[in-house]
Amino acid sequence: MYHGKTKPRDHDPPRRQMGRRNQYAYDNPALSETTSTPSIFTVESSSSLVPKESFSPDLYPPIRKNSLESALETGSRKSWRESTERMSEDPAKTAGTSTNVLIAEKSGSNSRESLEERETWDNKAQYILAVVGYAVGLGNVWRFPYLAQKNGGGAFLIPYTIMLAIEGIPIFYLELAVGQRLRKGAIGAWNEISPYLGGIGIASAMVSFWVSLYYNTIIAWCLYYLVNSFRSSLPWAECPNNVSECLMSSPTTYFWYRETLNISPSVDDRGTLNWWIVVVYVTATFPYLVLLVFFFRGLTLDGFEEGLKHFFIPDFARLGDPQVWLEAATQIFFSLGVSFGGLIAFSSYMPVRNNCYKDAILVSIVNCGTSVFAGVVIFSILGFRATKSFKACTAHNDLLISQNMTTGFLHCDIKTEIEKSGSGTGLAFIAFTEAINQLPAAPVWSVLFFLMLLTLGLDSMFGMLEGVVTSVIDMNLVKNMRKDFVAAVLCLVSLLLSFCFADSAGPYIFVLFDEYSGNIPLLIIALGELLGLTYMYGLKRFGDDIELMTGQRPNYYWLFMWKYVSPIVIIVIFIASLIKSMISTAAYEAWIPSKADNVTTEWPSWCKFIAALLIISAMGWIPLVAILKKFNILKWKLETPAEFPEDQLIAERGIKPHIPSDWERKLFYWLEKL
Repeated sequence: MYHGKTKPRDHDPPRRQMGRRNQYAYDNPALSETTSTPSIFTVESSSSLVPKESFSPDLYPPIRKNSLESALETGSRKSWRESTERMSEDPAKTAGTSTNVLIAEKSGSNSRESLEERETWDNKAQYILAVVGYAVGLGNVWRFPYLAQKNGGGAFLIPYTIMLAIEGIPIFYLELAVGQRLRKGAIGAWNEISPYLGGIGIASAMVSFWVSLYYNTIIAWCLYYLVNSFRSSLPWAECPNNVSECLMSSPTTYFWYRETLNISPSVDDRGTLNWWIVVVYVTATFPYLVLLVFFFRGLTLDGFEEGLKHFFIPDFARLGDPQVWLEAATQIFFSLGVSFGGLIAFSSYMPVRNNCYKDAILVSIVNCGTSVFAGVVIFSILGFRATKSFKACTAHNDLLISQNMTTGFLHCDIKTEIEKSGSGTGLAFIAFTEAINQLPAAPVWSVLFFLMLLTLGLDSMFGMLEGVVTSVIDMNLVKNMRKDFVAAVLCLVSLLLSFCFADSAGPYIFVLFDEYSGNIPLLIIALGELLGLTYMYGLKRFGDDIELMTGQRPNYYWLFMWKYVSPIVIIVIFIASLIKSMISTAAYEAWIPSKADNVTTEWPSWCKFIAALLIISAMGWIPLVAILKKFNILKWKLETPAEFPEDQLIAERGIKPHIPSDWERKLFYWLEKL
């Protein structure tokens, strides 16, 4: 990964001691020929970068900014209009001093600190593996299969694929480009684009923090299974002493609910603290090898095809449920890691010449292909389990027929058996442990599988933690504190808060966090990113940035997605989800030992309050920060732009000014000053 001290970047030219042309000044010959203007990301006036004793309005004229930034800094739109009028009167004069000159002046002064270079990755392969490891995680192997099972199998794949094309990949591409261009974490990046958008970064950090809390619990479960795998006979291979709860369900199901979770019959029954979970609290290619083994073993099991039919053949009636679309959209966010802030943080350590477009396509395809592959493995095993139950059911009915009985017959249906053969957050644990039982040298494969889940969980945790830590540091919340120490403090806080998942009702609190800490907040964060970048910052400006970094402008598909399709779809899903939540009861699946089955139970009031708190604690930052900035209630540190060698990139790539056609202006750039 990147290192604590700056790595020299031989491929990036040194900071120049002269002004640089503004890439956005192509339409103004006076600016583009001989003068220098700063990047549009500049948020400080030139005078603020110069010692007061050497400041002269004639020597250091105001730097052009967008209207929101100037309004924030001066508290008045009038001052922005006046400065713009002065610039329009004599642009060559007013644009004579660039940010680079001022940075050079600042770095040469004994009274000013020099700007620090941002850390960088050692190489491109390291970065790609880190992003793949962050994106390909428990969301693929654990969360995707159980959501597919919950939402009708094949019916879930349709909205999942659509959301990948119109939400996942476009936002994934957007975040990589933003991080690479601005070279800051989520909070610093969005605050620099516009101070009114600073809440987006805080919201991303909050969601990452909440999700990382319950992801710790998944890692704890993996470690518990891993430890129990070092036995000659696996503890989930058979029922202990003919326990009725186990006989009514299955050995793997019993081990999950009773031995692992020691789950209570309701969320109100806190039960006892499971100390093994408390104790266990205190990379990218290995998972594919293990999944491949389970894939081939699953395809040899009796009835595997029934599970694959359920996975790939959709029930179109389920597509009318907005909850299916909401969970498909948020699963894309979970799966790719968008809106968490981690992608922006990772890409902020990449050189500006990196082709983030190719990275976005590559990682997205690998990631979602992994989800489908894991789904095939899971559902082939579910088909096997369901076939066993179906045969037992028909054998029971045949016995009654042979005895000339007229009552006691069971309804035997393979689809029903698949739907109830495993469900909820424990689906992967139940299904894979069933598959492990069918393998020779089962303990060996058990160790390999849970090591795989452990590495996936740790990769996901590292990415989410990076998103939070980078944001905290970029906000300058802590003075002179090392990055690793900040991470340690956050981990300690997470450890203490994670105790709520460690008692008998903890699994239900886990479900509460999983359902409410990410779904709606991730949608709103993504919507804020799309609207802020395309309508406040400017789609043409963003296209110019991408062309400078990659040598290629984003095509019309990406422009349509960012400007219209992605925001509209998010708004529709959000409204439909709100309507459904108003007319339906919020419920969870409670395990009832006497029935050896899950029963749908309504969340109590205190759980609904926690759910609302999880949503508001993340979403609330977006409007709150905008209000604080609008009325100057809170003085926020203005962002210092990172180095961006526009002149060199223009010369290297031979980039010509992009002059939009009339229809492009009307369709994509109608709110932008070109």
